[in-house]
Amino acid sequence: MKKAIEEILRQFELIKLERDEEIRQYKEIIQNTPLEERKKRGLAWYPVTIDKEEFGIGANLSLELSRTTQHDIPHKFSNGQTASLYLNNKEKPSVNGIIAKAKDNKLVLVLNIDELPDWIEDGKLGLDLLYNEGTYKEMERALRRVATAEKDRLAELRNVILGYAKPNVDSYEFSSDFPELNDSQNRAIQKIVLSKDVAVVHGPPGTGKTTTIVKAIEVSIKNKRRVLACAPSNTAVDLLTSKLAAKGISVVRLGHPARVNESLQKNTLDAKLQAQPDFKRLKLLRREAITQQEKAAKFKRSFGPVEREARRDARKLARELRFEARELEKYLLKKVITDTQVVTSTMAGAGSFVLKDSLFETVFLDEAGQALEPACWIPITRAMKVVFAGDHQQLPPTVKSKEAMKKGLGETLFEKCINRTDASVMLETQYRMHEHIMGFSNQQFYNGKLQAHESVKDQVLGDSESDQLLKTAVEFVDTSGCAFEEKVNEQTLSTGNPLEADLLFKHLTLLLNLYKSHNQQKVDPKLSIGIIAPYREQVRQLRKSLKEHPDLLEWEDNMSIHTVDGFQGQERDIIYISMVRSNDEGKIGFLSDFRRINVALTRAKKKLVVVGDSATIGNHKFYQQFLDYIESVNAYQSAWSYLY
Repeated sequence: MKKAIEEILRQFELIKLERDEEIRQYKEIIQNTPLEERKKRGLAWYPVTIDKEEFGIGANLSLELSRTTQHDIPHKFSNGQTASLYLNNKEKPSVNGIIAKAKDNKLVLVLNIDELPDWIEDGKLGLDLLYNEGTYKEMERALRRVATAEKDRLAELRNVILGYAKPNVDSYEFSSDFPELNDSQNRAIQKIVLSKDVAVVHGPPGTGKTTTIVKAIEVSIKNKRRVLACAPSNTAVDLLTSKLAAKGISVVRLGHPARVNESLQKNTLDAKLQAQPDFKRLKLLRREAITQQEKAAKFKRSFGPVEREARRDARKLARELRFEARELEKYLLKKVITDTQVVTSTMAGAGSFVLKDSLFETVFLDEAGQALEPACWIPITRAMKVVFAGDHQQLPPTVKSKEAMKKGLGETLFEKCINRTDASVMLETQYRMHEHIMGFSNQQFYNGKLQAHESVKDQVLGDSESDQLLKTAVEFVDTSGCAFEEKVNEQTLSTGNPLEADLLFKHLTLLLNLYKSHNQQKVDPKLSIGIIAPYREQVRQLRKSLKEHPDLLEWEDNMSIHTVDGFQGQERDIIYISMVRSNDEGKIGFLSDFRRINVALTRAKKKLVVVGDSATIGNHKFYQQFLDYIESVNAYQSAWSYLY
């Protein structure tokens, strides 16, 4: 349909705006910024040392690197990113790789080379983040296919998903009655099975979305139908892969091994390829090709007809061996893919050459509420039927271009499908949190439809009448009037609040001491604690402040401190949220992203403590409603109660 095609064509413009902005930012922060400034902003390490060199993930060369200066500056390096290892501030060549692990002042960089270059020992080494446009190319390629599709399955899916044609439903009888699933989960399975074109599973926090999707995949592959399951992030793909593998399902995980969790390496395409009986022959062919190439290279310029003929024969044989090796590898890769029940990958990874010409009976797009629309079309080009799963009331996709956001890039295909079709089912029973923890988000985001399961609705840390801290599930600790003013880090331009961080740990210390006294004075190794801040600077302050509270160090192994994004899809027994913002102007910055706050508010199982300044946040309708909810469940506390 013309309107559907026009809508797809607009995505080209939006993606161009986004790519241009990402390139601009990259040039600004990497190419056009002096090294010292990049170091201060956590975008470069210089100098770095190579602590260890080994062949690890996917038989690729891995380097363990350490930065030798500015250890206290938070950095932007993280798993899965592309980085450049260079010599003497880029005066000489560089080599690129993918970050497999990044923590504090150490990281592991995986290189696609057999040995380190000669220049590696010629001077000081540095590390920079790299811009990678591969995903943009895959998105544009997919959009082109979708826009030009005509009178085929892809054209039909395009029109249905965008709401220009009505979804078709099978008429045969299918009753989903799996006893391990609740009513809404069983309705979702039924919707998925009977839908011919598209189904949408809306899974609010703790409602067992992943459990439902895994069961749906199990049902889908019963008749030897192959499935492609994708998600926008490597972490989400790894979770799905591990859940499927645990069910005994044959699953292969696409993607660079450095981007895959260590526990899932056996499920990677590399590992599956190496397990093929003919892989030894493939290695021999490659080795012999290298031998013949080296043999040809040994001949000097001054040589006669015999030597020239020998060189020509060696080069010819090397070419033939390389061709045979490539053809054998293609055959083995195709065999791995066709023999596998479920293929998993990121959205962009679904554009891999190993899936060329592959069609899947069903394509599942998990966490689709976090994926850009053009990214979703990549796996859809390989689908006969599409299943979306996610929650558009949690983390949205990241959009760097303000203009692209204004023109609609922030609206996901998941949202469009929910709003334009009748193909969605919402999961309504949550198994994570106390009903008071759930309550505010339920009102604001889910129209009051969520129900807390009996097994969790009343769960708390302790039921002693004398210890309200343990007995109550929710608290808001109000710092209004305490002069806990926010501070901006001039180097990173991120906001922190050191005094609020200190107060948070005082409260946590009191809570854990009470908990320990009810637990035979022992640290409970199973008790999980999460501390969330919307700003990286506050995360840094919290990690620093933790070391200044010796009573908490024995709980350090139970504790994790991250931004909101670091807790997506996770849960903890106890969650503390530091709101950070405290100013006379009522500015709230990142706190205005209410979907991110929804994520933070729904991570806790038994205890949620929010620390913030009501005078700053209360000027905004959303937070005034939050404060009203706090009053309604008798969860308000003044910070003055914990200062002395």
